[in-house]
Amino acid sequence: EQWVQALQLFCEMANSRVERDTVTYNAMVSACEKGEQWEQALQLCREMATSFVERDTTTYNATVSACEKGEQWAHALQLLREMAHGRVERNTITYSAAISACEKG
Repeated sequence: EQWVQALQLFCEMANSRVERDTVTYNAMVSACEKGEQWEQALQLCREMATSFVERDTTTYNATVSACEKGEQWAHALQLLREMAHGRVERNTITYSAAISACEKG
């Protein structure tokens, strides 16, 4: 699948000592979301925090959307709380995905 190819490239970046920043993480989280890999998306979001890579609205929107597709409403709501705590802007996409996750869960 395409998300697997994206993950291979993402890992290749680390092996080549190319910095993985917010933009590259967001692309990878988005690939996981499209591939319906909510656990991988959530793991990447957590990895960003431990690697001191800034998580922005795009990061959270893709991760919340991945959780929504995986019917993981509790994780989606936890991500909303993290956004509030970290003062990350929440928008229509964020709330729509979280609401949809609750509806499906």
